[in-house]
Amino acid sequence: MPTPLRNRKSIAGTLSPRSRRSNSGQVHSLWVGVTTPDSVEVVIVGGGAGGNQGLDGVYYGSGGGGGGFTSATVSSPSSTTITVGAAAGTGANGSSSSGFGYTSGGGQAGSTTSGPGGSQRYGGAGGTGTSTGGAGGLSSSNGPPTTNGGNGNASSISGSSVTYGGGGGGSISGVGGTGGGGTGGAVNTAGTAGTVNRGGGGGGGGVTGSQAGGGGGSGVVILRYADSFPDISSIAVGLTYSLTTSGGYKIYTFTAGTGTVTF
Repeated sequence: MPTPLRNRKSIAGTLSPRSRRSNSGQVHSLWVGVTTPDSVEVVIVGGGAGGNQGLDGVYYGSGGGGGGFTSATVSSPSSTTITVGAAAGTGANGSSSSGFGYTSGGGQAGSTTSGPGGSQRYGGAGGTGTSTGGAGGLSSSNGPPTTNGGNGNASSISGSSVTYGGGGGGSISGVGGTGGGGTGGAVNTAGTAGTVNRGGGGGGGGVTGSQAGGGGGSGVVILRYADSFPDISSIAVGLTYSLTTSGGYKIYTFTAGTGTVTF
C-alpha cells in the first residue's frame, strides 16, 4: 500500500511566468497576467511634399521632398498618441507623423525662385527623422538636365522590404525616387502624385499651361510585436488602421488620423 504524503510545504515567493522564444530568439511571456508587450518595433514615415506647379512660359515645376523616416524599438510601452501625416497639395509641405516620442518630418516643397538656368526650380528637401527622405528633383529647360527624385529608406517591418519617402521628379519627366516619388510632368503635362502611405513627394508640373505639380503622398505609422501578447486594448476612433499577423508578429498599420493607442 502506498505511503501517504506528509508534511507538504507551501511554495513561497512569486512563480515565474511561462515563456517561449520568438523567431528572433527573444523570450516572450505567455503568463495570462502579462498584457503589455515587452518591446514594440515601430516605423514612422512623414508625408511627402507636393510638387511645384509650372508657370506658363516661365518656370518648370520641381519635385517635392519625400517624408522623413524613423525606425526604433520601444520597451514595454503603455500608451502613445499616434499621428499620421496627411497628403499635401501642389507646392505644399508634407505633414509630420509621430508616435512613441518620435517624429518624422514632412517633406519640403521645392523652391519658388529661379534655378541655375533661369527657367528651373530647385527640388524640395526630404523630411527629417532617424533618416532623411529623398530630395525632390530639379526642373529643367535650358539649364542643367532635369534630375530625378532622391531614393527613400527601406524597412521590412511589414514582413517584406518596402521603401518609403522617395522624392518627386522634376519637370521635364524626372523619375520619382524609389519609395513612392511621383514623376515630373512633360512640357505640357501635370506631375504625378506621390504614393499614398509611402510618404512620396509629388512630381513637378510642366511649363505650358501652368501645369500642376503632383500631390504629396500621405505618411504611415507601422508597429509590430510578438503575437504571444494580446491585441492592443484600445485604439482611438480617429485612427484608421489594419491588423495582420505574420512571422510570429502582430503588425498594426496606421494609415490616417490621430489618436491614442493603449496596450
